Amino acid sequence: MFRSFGAEDATGLAALVARRDTSPEELLDAALDAVAAVNPALNAVVLVQEETARRSIARGLPHGPFRGVPFLLKDLGCEAVDFPSHNGSRLLADTRYARDSAIFERIRATGVVTFGRTTSPEGGIGPATESAVYGGPTRNPWNLQHTSGGSSGGAGAAVAAGIVAMAHGSDGGGSVRIPASSCGLFGMKPTRARLPDGPYAGEGWAGMAIDGFLTWSVRDTAHMLDACAGADPGAPYWAPPLLRSHADAIGRPPRRLRVGICDTTFTGAPIHPEVRAAVEAAGRLLESLGHAVSPCLPRADVAMMMEAWTDIVACGTALGIRKALKGRAPEGLVEPVSLGAMRRAAEIPGERYLEAVGQIHAFGRQMAAVFDPETGEGIDILLSATLAEPPARVGRFAHGTEDYVSFRTGPEGVFAYSPFTAVFNASGQPAASLPLGMSAGGLPIGVHLAARFGADEELIALCAEIERAAPWIGRRPAPLVERPRAPLISRPGAA
Repeated sequence: MFRSFGAEDATGLAALVARRDTSPEELLDAALDAVAAVNPALNAVVLVQEETARRSIARGLPHGPFRGVPFLLKDLGCEAVDFPSHNGSRLLADTRYARDSAIFERIRATGVVTFGRTTSPEGGIGPATESAVYGGPTRNPWNLQHTSGGSSGGAGAAVAAGIVAMAHGSDGGGSVRIPASSCGLFGMKPTRARLPDGPYAGEGWAGMAIDGFLTWSVRDTAHMLDACAGADPGAPYWAPPLLRSHADAIGRPPRRLRVGICDTTFTGAPIHPEVRAAVEAAGRLLESLGHAVSPCLPRADVAMMMEAWTDIVACGTALGIRKALKGRAPEGLVEPVSLGAMRRAAEIPGERYLEAVGQIHAFGRQMAAVFDPETGEGIDILLSATLAEPPARVGRFAHGTEDYVSFRTGPEGVFAYSPFTAVFNASGQPAASLPLGMSAGGLPIGVHLAARFGADEELIALCAEIERAAPWIGRRPAPLVERPRAPLISRPGAA
């Protein structure tokens, strides 16, 4: 009996290695074969370091929960000595690092075999991954005319196509959850500061950005979050301690929860009817599991938050570019939307930046009140769509415009397409996208769940309960090219 790489999640692959039914070398070979077969169509995997991966196997892998499982890093952040980075930008191409980041050290300790990076848009800006440094857009395995999402779009495409079972991502406005929704995966943004951000950064986008993972299964995310959780020394934020662990939480059903369902945007605007239908179906599923579901439109100033988020990200983008330019002109090195962000930042005085940070903090308190039984709706979970419509076509969110503000806030802009995810980056709350819907055109639709600040275990326990009730593991897009899968097990009759 032969198994294909896409037949197991990362936990299952690690179990095969532990039983010696396969080896890290065989898994790496299969992943590299899959890169060769499908990456030309996807443009998702870059900067492959095969020899580095083989050396790590030869030295002996750590005995962590994912020992021997092939793994990819997002090409933005997650600094690692052995893995140079373009960071999605011609300006930062071939950046090398003097030491490993805290998050990479913890990822490596799980025993994964890292062998390359995945594409991201310049600066992590936008819900699509289309960067000039990679020579073109990253495409969705379900339909190559559509985006795999952003900014962890390469990670989403690589997992959805079966190149790897799990990949690193990061999320400053939905950049794990948007690709999860677009590619039919599970993606969770933990509570602010649940994962380390140092030593290269004290905070990302005023504390709104955090690392994460794109996975097929809830259990893979749970085990990887447990392995990586905890602030690094000197971190400016600190998440409430876990009661036990994510892995412990998914092993038991959560208490029956009060779920507020929003089938519009959080400002009451309509969303695509197929997306709305997926949200309503998720509400019915939760009711069938015994949870109390009722309508909820959060009382929070989302427009204020979006304006503040836009200004903070403009300033962060400008700072990163100016430090890298070292006196050079940005033209030819920086994409148009980033030039627009620099111009926007130049118009923002220091007091406005601090005001924007204060508005983000005020918004976090407003969202906390939504979950407070004394001051708000008193819900435990807020259910909505992840995106307002199915995955966009390639090119819609290309970085060809210098109008940074309209790119984000215009009627066809980022926030109209993705009005839900950044809310929880601003508030710091844990949130997750689950692959519960499918459009009539055969594109995945994600459903979004968010919990109160610090309630990561309750959220992931609910996600696991939903996964058991409506399992998505094993659902895969059609092969991009006709090819035999490289066998993980080369011995006939192996289990």
